[in-house]
Amino acid sequence: HVPYGRTVSYGELAGLAGSPGAARAVGSAMARNPWPLIIPCHRVLAAAGRPGGYSGGCGLASKSWLLEWEQRHL
Repeated sequence: HVPYGRTVSYGELAGLAGSPGAARAVGSAMARNPWPLIIPCHRVLAAAGRPGGYSGGCGLASKSWLLEWEQRHL
């Protein structure tokens, strides 16, 4: 679970799931997420805080908008 308004990297999420070397698998799972607002994969970023990809809406523009919206409405 990544709380509202927070972000983690693919690697951090892999570690939280008990598979610290599985960052690419996490990225693949996020890319295949059919419900990006229900399973909030916009909160998962690539290394060094880069946005990575996003399967919902208008891609990275939607991901950036959602992250900014959450920060404004904490």
